[in-house]
Amino acid sequence: MALNPPPEWLEEFDRITLAACPELARDPALAKVVSRANRGNLAHFASAILRNPDAPVPANLSPETLDMARDLVRRGMDASALEVYRIGHNLAWRRWTEIAFRLTSHPEELQGLLDIPFRHANEFVDATLAGITEEMHAEYAKLARDIDAERRKIVEQILHEAPVNEDRVQTQLDYSFDRVHTAAIIWCPEPANYDPDPLGAVAEAFGKAAGGQRPLNIIAGAATRWVWVKDAADLKALDVEQLHEILDAAPGSQIAIGTSGAGIEGFRRSHMAALATQRMLTRLRSPHRAAFFADVQMIALLTENPEGADNFIRSTLGNFEKANPTLHTTVLTYINAACNASRAAKLLYTHRNTLLHRLDTAQRLLPRPLNETTVEVAVAIQALRWRGEQASGSTTAPKAMSNGGRAAVSGQ
Repeated sequence: MALNPPPEWLEEFDRITLAACPELARDPALAKVVSRANRGNLAHFASAILRNPDAPVPANLSPETLDMARDLVRRGMDASALEVYRIGHNLAWRRWTEIAFRLTSHPEELQGLLDIPFRHANEFVDATLAGITEEMHAEYAKLARDIDAERRKIVEQILHEAPVNEDRVQTQLDYSFDRVHTAAIIWCPEPANYDPDPLGAVAEAFGKAAGGQRPLNIIAGAATRWVWVKDAADLKALDVEQLHEILDAAPGSQIAIGTSGAGIEGFRRSHMAALATQRMLTRLRSPHRAAFFADVQMIALLTENPEGADNFIRSTLGNFEKANPTLHTTVLTYINAACNASRAAKLLYTHRNTLLHRLDTAQRLLPRPLNETTVEVAVAIQALRWRGEQASGSTTAPKAMSNGGRAAVSGQ
């Protein structure tokens, strides 16, 4: 009877288990899958117990059971749907008990029929549920990878200016293009054995700090995220401390932030600016953890040819290239202050005479008069200080020449 239960009991079994999960009951195909799994579990357990009553019953992870797990995930259900297994276990055990009492009333025989099978039944259900849950998690991960790959493909089409249906891709990405966009690239320069999850946290924190809505977050590689923030009202107010806090969620990560632009074209341009910034940081092996394209555009262009950039720095700065970083900071601040010594001294929190002494020292090291080469010297110092082997000795991050600049974030 355990191996061949009557049809009416099986129908009751299906009805009660499915009633516990209305979503399953409403889907005829899923209901059929669950019904087959119910019957498979009953036959698996009963035959194992009757064959060897003292041995634990192995989990039933048959192809039908694993198919059910995958189907549940594809229908958008989670592990809570597996509660039907517990209900099925209770019903089946009640049926087993009824059969046992029909077979005998002897206490010792009943104990043999009920005690060990009860423990085995619990272990069987736990093991089967664990296996099904593991399969569901694997299916979740597979679907997530498929979705991530599809989203990346859509974004790449936009970036490559392929014809796209804007309304459709907005729906697929859950991101509207009729706004002002700011792109960022977040990555780990050494991705080996890197946990990518914190990069998602960095992306979310960046979007929040920038004052935009939830960012569009595209997994571009094992340790790279492409991010876009809409209407980032607070982007200009981001300071060094905020960026440090954001990046600290993913130790070793860096962020390159593009320009802001409207519409789908602004979406593209902003990403390209962020990409140019990332390439500059990578090319120079810069230790600075964050950079805005607006602050490094000129340096990025200059250093596209690394050998040419090195020659420019060497010929422009001469012996000043190897000078103390404090002298570099003094000269750059002086130039940014429109060569006004009093204003530069105030910005550096130093006495004007101290500043003049430093400028005199710098002038002796420079190959040409500073007042004839201010632009070239400023560009060369900025390029030098973004470069990895030089920036490591500097405590003050480089700033752009325009509007006073925004400090880069260093890992120092």
